[in-house]
Amino acid sequence: MAEIKDPENTIIIELKDGKVVIELLPDVAPQHCERMKELARAGEYDNVAFHRVIDGFMAQTGDVQHGDMEDGFNIRMAGTGGSSLPNLPAEFSKLPHDRGTLGAARSANPNSANSQFFINFKDNHFLNGQYTVYGRVIEGMEHVDAITRGEPPANPDRMISVKVAADV
Repeated sequence: MAEIKDPENTIIIELKDGKVVIELLPDVAPQHCERMKELARAGEYDNVAFHRVIDGFMAQTGDVQHGDMEDGFNIRMAGTGGSSLPNLPAEFSKLPHDRGTLGAARSANPNSANSQFFINFKDNHFLNGQYTVYGRVIEGMEHVDAITRGEPPANPDRMISVKVAADV
């Protein structure tokens, strides 16, 4: 297991193939990190689908409004919702969107990030300065690479559970 330096700012996502450990970057994007921990602790991310997974680009999830439904309508709607909490202001930084980084998904409005996030499959530097980077995978990237592709996938993979390491 990867060395967890700061359990309060480490997220453990259980996927079908194993655990993905994410180091949050509160010094870079404190509000985004707090939001992820708040939703994880409330169980909001548990069983939420990866609704947009583009080969050679990224895997997107975190629509807690639509992403945990089993029926096709809600999976088709996934990506259009957030949480019951207010949207977050952009926290752009000079950190690049490298392979394994966690980015905040949003609409065209830079201050519209809420609960959705994506994990980059490769370096996606064209996103730099346009989407908030607030974490990076430190273990389990092979499990991210194995997420079923599609927009949305016919049978989407889900985050079985999402926990803050300090709580485990």
